[in-house]
Amino acid sequence: MLNIPNILTSFRILLIPVFVVVYYLPMTWSAGMAAFIFWLAGVTDLLDGYLARRLNQQTAFGAFLDPVADKIMVAVALVMIVEHYAVIWITIPAMVMICREIIISALREWMAELGERASVAVSSIGKIKTASQMFALFLLIWEYSTLMEWVGFTFLYIATALTLWSMIVYLKAAWPLLKKSNDF
Repeated sequence: MLNIPNILTSFRILLIPVFVVVYYLPMTWSAGMAAFIFWLAGVTDLLDGYLARRLNQQTAFGAFLDPVADKIMVAVALVMIVEHYAVIWITIPAMVMICREIIISALREWMAELGERASVAVSSIGKIKTASQMFALFLLIWEYSTLMEWVGFTFLYIATALTLWSMIVYLKAAWPLLKKSNDF
């Protein structure tokens, strides 16, 4: 269904290739502009969820597309900073974050099949993790100053710790059902 929240989510997906192209342009302003595009995507994420609830325009399509748009943008940004910095202490947090998203997405899908999706709904830890992750990526994409980069590295590690913590919380919530299944 075409409504304002779904248009904003679709716009966020369209921003992804623009974000990548701008980041790699050989211009002095490209990193700052790419960071702005990343920030704009984050704002549209907040806005589409707010508007969907406020205007009572929540749809199944939006519920599917919104997290997909978020995960693609974050995964692309993580890959870009891994390529840019090319050091293990950036690669490992990025790897942890991408792997966690795959694990939790699969867990949510499995729990939904069992009618237990609410058991692994987004938690406040997950929201704080996302905010830390987005802030870190914004700073590391822009890399305006050495101080900004170090703050970005710090928030990347805070986000990584919260990533692991939230994954443990989700797995603990799902553990009784995982244990109950005769697949072990």
